[in-house]
Amino acid sequence: MPDLAGRHRAVTAAILTAALLASILPSVATAAAPPGLERFLYALGRVESGASYTARNSTSGAYGKYQIIPSSWAGWARLYLGSSTAPQTPANQEIVAHRKATSLYNWLESWPAVAHWWLTGSSERNPARWSSFSRTYVNRVMAIMGAVGPTSTGTARGSSTSWIDTKDTKLSEKSNEIAYKLSWSTAGHAGYEGDRVRYATHKGATATITFTGTGIAWIGPTGPTRGTARIFIDGKAVANVNLRRSKFEARTLLFARALKPGEHVVKIVVTSRGRPVAIDQLIIGT
Repeated sequence: MPDLAGRHRAVTAAILTAALLASILPSVATAAAPPGLERFLYALGRVESGASYTARNSTSGAYGKYQIIPSSWAGWARLYLGSSTAPQTPANQEIVAHRKATSLYNWLESWPAVAHWWLTGSSERNPARWSSFSRTYVNRVMAIMGAVGPTSTGTARGSSTSWIDTKDTKLSEKSNEIAYKLSWSTAGHAGYEGDRVRYATHKGATATITFTGTGIAWIGPTGPTRGTARIFIDGKAVANVNLRRSKFEARTLLFARALKPGEHVVKIVVTSRGRPVAIDQLIIGT
């Protein structure tokens, strides 16, 4: 986040609040996440606010987990949420931060450079040209990111789903409410919720859920061997999801969409052959 006033950032201890990740636009939902995105955002949130969704800087007006100043929020919310006046709910903060950090990484090509931009608004990539304060800030972010580790286990595991509200319905891969067609198998890993996922490698395999609620989110693993899927909501194709990444992540937010309150049918259709597409959890907004 640009901070031209050079404000001081104090990390405070705060309990994570949460909300169902909402309102991802189709063009944004399909953007491939860069490697380490969840770990970077976990670290950034810790340094910026102590991971508090309600932290406010009394000088700059910066607000939330990622301390986004009001003018930046208006522009980013318009781009990533479709409205410059979208409220800074925990869910919306996560959407905006995920999409903005992805865009910055694709431009600046390194997480230290992204952290430096977040602090200063500068695209300078050479650390030798940064101020000592900037280098200290970036080093703090990168130290926390490195301590989290390369997979979504432990601390990082929690960070990737910290936006989930306790009131939302969390369905495991074995829920009877999910109807699987064609061949779906079970795989185990300590990083999965409940240590298990359901996966399919057959093109055309489907997982369908009918529910009453205000949104849907899909949590699952990504990695070098993973496949692709298409999401249908109420019979309409809304997104293509690519689960392939350079490194394995046990729990990743693969897709999320806010919906009008009511009954909905969401179908995940495997579109790749021989590459696993897995479901760890489906989160239903209430």
